[in-house]
Amino acid sequence: MLKQIPTVLLALALSGCAVVDPRSDYKRVQDLLAESVGRREVYLPDDDELVARRVDELLDGGVTTDDAVRICLLNNPTLQAAFFEIGMARADVVQAGLLSNPTIGLSLRLPSGGGLANFEAGLTQNIAELWQIPARTRAAERRLDAKILDVARRLGSAAVEARATYFRSVAADRLEGIARENLRIAEQLADMTLTRRRAGAGSKMEVNLSRAEVLEVRLTLRAAETRAFESRRDLAVLMGLATPFAALEMVDDLPDALDWTVDRDRLVALAMEHRLDIRSAQSAVYAARAKHKMELSRVFRSVQVGVALERAERSRSKGRDIPSEIVHNSLQSGSLARPNAVPDKDKNTDFIIGPSLSLELPIFDQNRAQIAKAQYAHRRAIKQYEALVRTVFQDAYLAYEKGRIAADVARFFQKELLPLRQSNLDLVREAFRAGRVNLVLVLDAQRSLIDSRARYVEARRDAAVTLTELEKVAGRPMVEILNATAGTRDLTEEVNLRKEDEDE
Repeated sequence: MLKQIPTVLLALALSGCAVVDPRSDYKRVQDLLAESVGRREVYLPDDDELVARRVDELLDGGVTTDDAVRICLLNNPTLQAAFFEIGMARADVVQAGLLSNPTIGLSLRLPSGGGLANFEAGLTQNIAELWQIPARTRAAERRLDAKILDVARRLGSAAVEARATYFRSVAADRLEGIARENLRIAEQLADMTLTRRRAGAGSKMEVNLSRAEVLEVRLTLRAAETRAFESRRDLAVLMGLATPFAALEMVDDLPDALDWTVDRDRLVALAMEHRLDIRSAQSAVYAARAKHKMELSRVFRSVQVGVALERAERSRSKGRDIPSEIVHNSLQSGSLARPNAVPDKDKNTDFIIGPSLSLELPIFDQNRAQIAKAQYAHRRAIKQYEALVRTVFQDAYLAYEKGRIAADVARFFQKELLPLRQSNLDLVREAFRAGRVNLVLVLDAQRSLIDSRARYVEARRDAAVTLTELEKVAGRPMVEILNATAGTRDLTEEVNLRKEDEDE
């Protein structure tokens, strides 16, 4: 510890002009974001005008999935506010490395009978901070690390959510389009029924059934329009737009369901290794441990050393008899003479100067409560980390199974059920025109096709969203998930944070 004091003193001598510059921390966020979602372009404080121009460029001509992600990272006010949290954490680091200001004390006491006043002065400095600053700075740096990881995690989650919301919005538009197409088909069938009725081949019941079907489809269309508006609103909020969401133009379609090639154990290994929330939880553990060490160093919280000066008071002089002095001096010299220029009494003033020491004695408060509190906080952070690790482990398995099933369901609708429903409707319609079946069979076949088409869009949406969930659970872009090569890691090999990971 004593060997560190000269270095600390030198650093403190240069710290008076310390400034808070979080630009390197912002770059760390960009690097982490590039690893997790493959995007570096993000809002940086003081770049508001540049961001506004960039967002206008991305909105021009319609928005793709990638455009939605970029706009979200640049323009979402909540995410923008997170960067100022990093600046605040950096300011805490700078503050933690500063020595407190010295204290100067002045005292002036006037004698009751007049005369020269008693004067005391003292200059002191708390040197206990010389051994407290390293631990205090380390704790602040750990908190900054945790904050950087947390902000990067929030940005990554927002990017993934923007992509998923884009898919949901596209699916809502597609479902609205299907509802409009279904209304057109229902109206055609109603016209056909009315034509048959006028020709004497149909019944009033068939006409009423077809008209009721048109009304039902119109209600379905209204509900689909509402869901489409809600989805667009959610996307506009994530993108931080202040323009009407109805004007938002999405140009990408839902992706087709891919053949499932994701390896489950590989996915789990990626999640355990790269998830930013796990790394943030690790940093929180380290920060809590550094806090505990800092509290251990604060048993002697104040050791004041300095220099003190005192000038003693003097009472007022009894006064001089000037006429007597003139007479006396004139007789002595044989001619008229002045009074003495220097008084007979000694005019010197005594000053006392020397070092001073003030020590807070840890008798009643030995900081044990704060030490215990920091120790409990450290143990709590370890348990929170362990809980997160196990949750992520299970989430990775769930995301794998959901993704696999969603892809299978989408392919099933595309290759088997939809072609069958369409063929059945075509056959029933032809038979209805020929008068071989009644309207009830036609309506039933039509409803089946309508339902299957809507469910197919929902299946494609679910398959697309589960891909974004895979990215979120693994903390890596989908292309890296598919191209990852190396092995797995068993949960029992997780980091044991109760042991010292390094010499700090």
